[in-house]
Amino acid sequence: MERIKLGVSACMLGEPVRYDGGHALDRYLRDTLGQYVQFVPVCPEVELGLPTPRPTLRLVGDPERPRLVFSQGGEDITDKMTDWAEKRAMELEKEDLCGFVFKSRSPSSGMERVKLYDRNGVPQKGGVGIFARVFMEHFPLVPVEEDGRLHDPRLRENFIESLFTFKRWRDTLATDRSRGGLVAFHTRHKLLILAHSPELYREMGELVATAKELPLDELLGAYQEQLMNAMRQKATVSNHVNVLQHMLGYFKKELTADEKQEVLEIVARYQEGILPLIVPVTLLKHFVRKYDQPYLREQVYLDPHPVELQLRNHV
Repeated sequence: MERIKLGVSACMLGEPVRYDGGHALDRYLRDTLGQYVQFVPVCPEVELGLPTPRPTLRLVGDPERPRLVFSQGGEDITDKMTDWAEKRAMELEKEDLCGFVFKSRSPSSGMERVKLYDRNGVPQKGGVGIFARVFMEHFPLVPVEEDGRLHDPRLRENFIESLFTFKRWRDTLATDRSRGGLVAFHTRHKLLILAHSPELYREMGELVATAKELPLDELLGAYQEQLMNAMRQKATVSNHVNVLQHMLGYFKKELTADEKQEVLEIVARYQEGILPLIVPVTLLKHFVRKYDQPYLREQVYLDPHPVELQLRNHV
């Protein structure tokens, strides 16, 4: 797989573009995830033409229609920023981004819970950065996350899993834009989808079952929307347990009673929070390889992202 294109707030790559002339380098993004992605850095303030360093900005007013103003002096640059953001979003269409990581708390790039000041100057954490809002409205299906939330192992694993899934879907559309290509993609991703949302798993199964009844573009569009909606749902421990037990069912004739008991005990320890997800998954991968189970061998669930990222070691 070629490198995934990932939009990112430029300051998190170490670029000195913050209001105080500094940066907000995120070493995990740059050094670890950076081995698998091609970054597309964006700094709304600098690209708008503001200097570095510069006076601080803040969001004020209505959460649905916030204004972007300088903290001192109160100059309003909302319209300038919005116009720039809309043009920048159109430019980013050419990049085929599979995700974006925003700078938390930024009045231009914060994805959520940005300080929003009322008429009395009292802040509430209910704002969304001007550029972030425009980007998410323009690319409603592209996975997005903030740097602060990526410190949570489950949110990080979920986001990066979404990145790689979106990339695989994009590659499928590029190489086999057909009903057969969709069916093959869905078959490989069934257990991954099930881990995120049993409800959407059923709905997507029904959609694929009626693939011949819909025009191709309508079918692919509906499937893509359901796929990314499913990936937005955090994969829970109970859902993972369900998937692991489902996988065990494929070895009814091969495993000895002792081997089955070993798997059940490992899954139980994962469910209790004693072991991370990587342990039962690795055990089942061993049996998939040992008994050459054809259906499970093709399941993306077993390797949804590079093992070197060690994401399942912490969930």
